[in-house]
Amino acid sequence: MAGGTIRHVVLVIFDTLRRDAVGCYGTPAPWCTISTPHLDAFARESVRFERAYPEALPTLCARRTIYTGRRTYPFHNGDFRHIKGDFVGIAPGWGPIPESQATLAEMYEAAGFRTGLVSDLYHEFKPSKNFWRGFHQWTFIRGQEADAARSGPFPSQEEIDYWVPRELQELRGKATGLEQPGYGAHWFSSRILLNMRDRVREEQWFNAQVMQESARWIEQNLDAKRLFLTVESFDPHEPWFVPEHYRRRYDAGNGREQVISPYAEMPWLPPELVARTRANYAGLVEMCDRWFGHLIETLRVTGVLDEALVIVTSDHGHSLWERRGYIGKRGYPSDPESYEVPLLVRHPQRLRAGTTCNALVQHHDIAATALAATGIVPPEKIDGRSFLDAAFGSGAPIRDHVTVGWGGAMTVIDDRWWLNVKVNGKGPFLYDSPRPVPDAPNVAEQNPDVVSRLFDIGKADAAGGFPEYLLLQAESAEDAPGCSPFAAIR
Repeated sequence: MAGGTIRHVVLVIFDTLRRDAVGCYGTPAPWCTISTPHLDAFARESVRFERAYPEALPTLCARRTIYTGRRTYPFHNGDFRHIKGDFVGIAPGWGPIPESQATLAEMYEAAGFRTGLVSDLYHEFKPSKNFWRGFHQWTFIRGQEADAARSGPFPSQEEIDYWVPRELQELRGKATGLEQPGYGAHWFSSRILLNMRDRVREEQWFNAQVMQESARWIEQNLDAKRLFLTVESFDPHEPWFVPEHYRRRYDAGNGREQVISPYAEMPWLPPELVARTRANYAGLVEMCDRWFGHLIETLRVTGVLDEALVIVTSDHGHSLWERRGYIGKRGYPSDPESYEVPLLVRHPQRLRAGTTCNALVQHHDIAATALAATGIVPPEKIDGRSFLDAAFGSGAPIRDHVTVGWGGAMTVIDDRWWLNVKVNGKGPFLYDSPRPVPDAPNVAEQNPDVVSRLFDIGKADAAGGFPEYLLLQAESAEDAPGCSPFAAIR
């Protein structure tokens, strides 16, 4: 392609960054427009993908796909209920990268690149995990969410109640099934507050640390001929602690705080708590944008920016009370707020700068694209497809649909339809739109042929068929119009 082989690759992944939270997409969330000037400026030098989706969810499943270019769905060898040191059975595929799969970092390491990972995504570093394979340096920023960064003293119930309404503390424990034995429904709330309680300066926040350390890594490794840097920001994932000056830009009131996601339908939630939840998320997005700007400026002044393919994306989004009063993310029923992801790709020569690409792409295409751009051939065939030509060449699409797996359900999206169905074929949600609005009717009963056709497409993407444990999980889950719990297998 034009410009020849690219020298460096910088991959930036935000966790839980909704597509409509990024201003350059021009379709702000219905409840506010979030200020993202640095991402918007980056988009003006990049190709903006309008139809980018995950391949498998949630968090670690998405990382496994991104890091390898291989499909994680339908979670063959993905039952990790036997592994110690993490949530038990949070979701199929929630485990280490299979030893048989080469990671992008390992491929670049073998090709002579200097490789680095800077991350505060503590799930990657839990006992039994191995997501730092192939990195010459991996830096773990401690303290996100319930990371065991501190052991005490535990906050008082009064402190917890200030940040998380009492009714939501208990609701989260029941909905997720992730509360620790012996600690009760306030365990998560107490852990997140324990890790955050004395952070008073903005540069101590996690996204700021991640971007500062990433910039420092660039500065310290300019002697290398070729660089591969992966930057993982767990923000704007919950808990939505954010400096007050950011939150007040979206909610200037002095009402109750609310910083967690209960992963439950709460149509009864008071409007002021809905507004505060959204404001804290919006403020954290804006803060992420500010510190992303710090990284980009470092890339610019060091000269790396104009020799690197820079890819910015997210693993998934998050519902914030738009549908059925739900706050969270889940595999069934699925929704665009959680499944659409931003994807911005900047070519070092600024090819197609400021344009959009309407090709359907998924997470496993990122590795294929980065490898193709840098002239590296993977040791074994990967599942992803390079979107270099779609972005910077003729614009030819690389697929006509996407299939996204989460637990015992799959979502199939094409140019017209959105199908969300359990892997046993039961309980379909079918919408006559690739981006259904919150009150869109489920037309599955009226279109059984469409349901059958799309289910067969999704099943065909499940190479080797569905593992037995996944089919059993699907059978145990309630059919539509019910919904799955976040922690789907126990």
